[in-house]
Amino acid sequence: MSVAAWIWIPIVLAAAGAQTIRNASQRSLVKSAGTLAATFVRFAYGLPFAALALAAIAAASQVPLPTPGPTFFAWLALGAGGQLAATAFLIMAMEERSFVVAVAYSKTEVLQIGVYSIALLAEPLTAPAVAAIVLATFGVLLLSVKPGAERGAAMSTWFSPAALLGLASGAGFALSAVGYRGGMLALGHPEPWIAGSYSLVWAQFFQTLLLGGYLLARDRQGLVQVMIQWRVSTLAGFMGALASLGWLTAFAMRSAVDVRIVGLVEVMYSYALSRRFFNEPVSWREIGGIVLVAAGIVLISIAR
Repeated sequence: MSVAAWIWIPIVLAAAGAQTIRNASQRSLVKSAGTLAATFVRFAYGLPFAALALAAIAAASQVPLPTPGPTFFAWLALGAGGQLAATAFLIMAMEERSFVVAVAYSKTEVLQIGVYSIALLAEPLTAPAVAAIVLATFGVLLLSVKPGAERGAAMSTWFSPAALLGLASGAGFALSAVGYRGGMLALGHPEPWIAGSYSLVWAQFFQTLLLGGYLLARDRQGLVQVMIQWRVSTLAGFMGALASLGWLTAFAMRSAVDVRIVGLVEVMYSYALSRRFFNEPVSWREIGGIVLVAAGIVLISIAR
């Protein structure tokens, strides 16, 4: 088996780890800066790191940069817009439920990605991918049920604010994944790292411009707060850029469905972080859900 056939898996595992740290950093900014300002740091503080990564990769590879066309920018707009909205919804969901459960809700994206990939990219689902989606979705269902006295009202939790925000986040991430995958296909560059870093710079430029302009007009105090807390903001931006570089590079190698299924490892990372830093209890039912998600990841990984 060639390196290209499996290298995307550790890239995704690393991207999910960086994304978990970024989520935690952004969550810590919400109370002082607000949801949208906390979302903004991912893009504004990440853009310089994305530009440095592109410069370093281009210099090391000595391969010409891509020459994008309108189709690339159309897909990129879908990816960047979906990612921006999804991040904001995810941060709001974290305020309603525990860190790990909010992340789990957002991971309903894998089911939605399957639908969008077929409809928009004409990429069929393999049998292992379908099985992995089923396992992971059942895992998310277990993770979504509230503990204690509300356990009997399991279905009603899907209409709670946390569930709706998490599902909206999942929809945004699904559209983002399909948009970025479409952009990678439209770019058609032979070097995945070049394609990923080049697309990341454009995406974060658009996201910074769009959200920064809104905050400048409507929430300047939030902008001031993320500048005052520049250390946390820089950490969130760096980890966000690192995560996005990994996702986009992986999208240049594999289908959006495969990448995002392996990316569900973020749920396990979030569980560990939730226990260690936020002191949030996790029930045996939630652990069972995590196991099912893990089983889906293993299945899609060994089937490649």
